[in-house]
Amino acid sequence: MITLDGPRLAPPDDRPARQLVVLLHGFGADGEDLIGLAPYWRRLLPDAYFVAPDGPEPCAMAGFGRQWFPLTDFSDAERLAGARVAAPLLDRFIDAELARLGLGDKDLALVGFSQGCMMALHVGLRRPAPAAAVIGYSGALAGAGEVLEAELTSRPPVLLVHGDQDGIVPVTALYKAAGALETASVEVQRHVERGLAHGIGPEGLALGGEFLCRKLLDQ
Repeated sequence: MITLDGPRLAPPDDRPARQLVVLLHGFGADGEDLIGLAPYWRRLLPDAYFVAPDGPEPCAMAGFGRQWFPLTDFSDAERLAGARVAAPLLDRFIDAELARLGLGDKDLALVGFSQGCMMALHVGLRRPAPAAAVIGYSGALAGAGEVLEAELTSRPPVLLVHGDQDGIVPVTALYKAAGALETASVEVQRHVERGLAHGIGPEGLALGGEFLCRKLLDQ
């Protein structure tokens, strides 16, 4: 059985965690790539526990890093099939972390970049109870429309951020995802960062921190 793990940042001074923020990396990266967000957001959420699990598979296409699932033709069908395979592993990891920290889904935030965004949206919308927040950077929603309507089990608030110069996952993916979420009555906030390619820019970083604070602390 595959068990996920990755770099972590706990609250300072051995304080008990009051929130869990799970950071999901993109294709060909690993947990070290996204744990770098934790020190920035830790100033806003000093009682949050941050963890960035490595994807379950080596990235065959890149020859380095990890992947949540393989990508060959980049079709929506491939993304949906891959997310469905990886989702139970991520769900099991989230459940174990919440239990270890004595927290619940209301204390949980999922943050994903690129392929990690696909995983955050897929899992976040199918958990038995809604997370406090889901943030997706430069990614896509796999299985929008009828698939989402049939499988949706929770409606966490979602923030989507994308660069208008993204040549890897076009910004049209944000509009498609946001439209599908709105149709499914999911609260969604969107932001397009001008001049940004495939990455997380300063505007998205600041908006993400504000969104996490609003959803995790104002309960």
